[in-house]
Amino acid sequence: MDRRAVAQMLDHTLLKPEATPEQVVALCHEAVELQVFAVCVSPSMVEVAHAALVGTAVRTASVVGFPSGAHQAAAVANEAALAVAAGADEIDMVINLGCAKSGDWAAVEAGIAAVRGEVPGPRLLKVIIESAALTNDEIVQACQAAMRANADFVKTSTGFHPTGGATLDAVRLMRHTVGAVCGVKASGGVRTAEVALAMIEAGASRIGTSSSAAILNALS
Repeated sequence: MDRRAVAQMLDHTLLKPEATPEQVVALCHEAVELQVFAVCVSPSMVEVAHAALVGTAVRTASVVGFPSGAHQAAAVANEAALAVAAGADEIDMVINLGCAKSGDWAAVEAGIAAVRGEVPGPRLLKVIIESAALTNDEIVQACQAAMRANADFVKTSTGFHPTGGATLDAVRLMRHTVGAVCGVKASGGVRTAEVALAMIEAGASRIGTSSSAAILNALS
């Protein structure tokens, strides 16, 4: 794939809790220069990013229920509503992993559906399943719950969980499960062009990374 095509699959990400408004503005300026698809920032930084990206083609994404997913569904839905009101074009939500590990897929689906209700189209909803913390069967079940709740994407990881980030096997399984119904976002540990291209080959249609410049410079 050429550089521009890969750039249009990247979410340029800054989710460090200590990130400052000045760093978010710099991230947005770099995103415009790199011609990536979106930036992904913490909920408190959505307004900053949105303002910095006015008049550009780069979209603003925010995470909610982040990073643990261990929140009341109503609280995550409200967080999504606030992010949308602040200017978010896309929402990346974390599922309730405790519900997933206990097999309460109805609760997982209900949580996703609650957020979906606050993220009307054409805004996109991505569902972070934290694939490294799940068995293969749980990955499939999580993806199916996301599809039933009308999510637009399933996403591998927050990048903050101790079990790790995206793997090729998880991306392949997620793509096999969702088919053409949803996008697949690989996130967590994607730092080089080689890994990014492998994730795309495995079925990823979006990449979340804080290493966008390094990835794209290697493709120049």
